[in-house]
Amino acid sequence: MSLLKNIFSDTLHLFYPHVCTGCGSDLLQKDNLLCLKCINDLPHTGFAPYNNNPVEKYFWGRLPLIAAHSEFYFEKGSLIQHLIHQLKYKGDTGIGSYLGELMGLSLLKSSRFNTIDALVPLPLFADKERQRGYNQAAIICQGIAETMNIPVITGNIIRLHPTETQTRKHRTERWENVSESFAIQNKISLKGKHLLLVDDVVTTGATLEACGNVIIQAENVQLSIATLAHASK
Repeated sequence: MSLLKNIFSDTLHLFYPHVCTGCGSDLLQKDNLLCLKCINDLPHTGFAPYNNNPVEKYFWGRLPLIAAHSEFYFEKGSLIQHLIHQLKYKGDTGIGSYLGELMGLSLLKSSRFNTIDALVPLPLFADKERQRGYNQAAIICQGIAETMNIPVITGNIIRLHPTETQTRKHRTERWENVSESFAIQNKISLKGKHLLLVDDVVTTGATLEACGNVIIQAENVQLSIATLAHASK
């Protein structure tokens, strides 16, 4: 019986190989998404415990935050860029949730995030979310929530209209592109909460700033920010 199981497993692996999302290697444990090499190569920032870290500096004078964190460094051609691309454009929600869990562990270890009441994924415009089938920020939130046991608020903060890609815009153009893009449907439900606004990558912070400035219009709301990755300006 054991021999038959091994033959079946080997045959299944031949036609439906279980490979590392990062490098394509099949040298990984059954339930893992990344091989040990890719796990070890993940470029953690270690920002979570520290005030005035590089992410928080993005928002100085722009948005009053309790704390901010990015879990990984982002560089073009890097493992993290590949994994985020798989999440956003290849439908690999599993890797997004897994990376969210890793970020949740870092947040748990830092006392600066221990008063978070709920997670808020940066919203996509409704048509774009329908086309993609999901909001990548909400997938990341699922992983964080799994680790931190904190609820996720979706549908209350909305994106009012689509925005052009931010990739080739400088800071002023990015702000103009998103400055009136967000709204709250029910401010009362957010009253008195400490919210963690979550996205995939922070570059200039313009989109997070625009959304955050809408969120803090709710009464007595405190705001923190977390992103999977931190890209140099």
